[in-house]
Amino acid sequence: MQQEDYQINTAWRRVAAVMYKKPNDSKIVGSVEIDVTDLEAYIFRRRREGLKITLTHVLLLIIARGFKEEVPEFNCFIRRGKPVLLPKVDASVSVLINRDTEMGSVKILGVDSLTLAELVPVLQEEVTRSKKGDENATMRMKQLLGAIPWPLREWVLDFLKWLTVRWGVSFPQKGITANGLGSFLLTNLGNVGLDVGYPALMPASNVSMVLALGNVNDRPWVVDGQVCVRRILTVSASIDHRVVDGIHIGRLFRYMKRTVLTPEKLESKPAWYGKEDA
Repeated sequence: MQQEDYQINTAWRRVAAVMYKKPNDSKIVGSVEIDVTDLEAYIFRRRREGLKITLTHVLLLIIARGFKEEVPEFNCFIRRGKPVLLPKVDASVSVLINRDTEMGSVKILGVDSLTLAELVPVLQEEVTRSKKGDENATMRMKQLLGAIPWPLREWVLDFLKWLTVRWGVSFPQKGITANGLGSFLLTNLGNVGLDVGYPALMPASNVSMVLALGNVNDRPWVVDGQVCVRRILTVSASIDHRVVDGIHIGRLFRYMKRTVLTPEKLESKPAWYGKEDA
């Protein structure tokens, strides 16, 4: 790749240079290995039938429903020193933009109540808009911050963190919110060649969890007492210890392991749908 084909000093790097400090935060990390052999077969069959789903679609929906059904404690953010529960599960998904040289994100509202068939066009529309440069307000704010010269950039970002994360002030139309990424962020590190990774909890986002999907690899696996080759996915998580403890991430991982065995349930509305407002 020629130097003119990529840009080192991107808006994100200019923002990150003043966003992160020497580590002293509340982040804890964990990972789980999930046998997705049967899930991949299900995805392949449904794609042949016309439903263009991927592992990202399925895992995004499983995690969102897990937030709702198994660990509602996750579905919150810290404002003025107290956890604030969110009314629904909104999720952000990392996407490659600028000719696949930079990471951006799209936000899916109320993803916990969607079915797989509903999620596919919604996510595709958001990804297409992002790749065309029409990113959400939060990501546009990243571009604006990246254009501010240093050290003013650091002062501005610190002020915005103080205003949003500490005091909970939001101006959504300007991309300034107390929880801009929603309930959680999902990123597929397998797309960039990583088997395992522990993403940063971006301080200004105030998100309680970032989950990363790694590569799916052939691994020796014990099934019914016999060793065989299975397709194994590693899911990693970075979580905000101010919000949850390790026991909660364990509950979510166990929920994920159970639900990948019955992906057909994701084709229907969840059992609680429509009852909350009744």
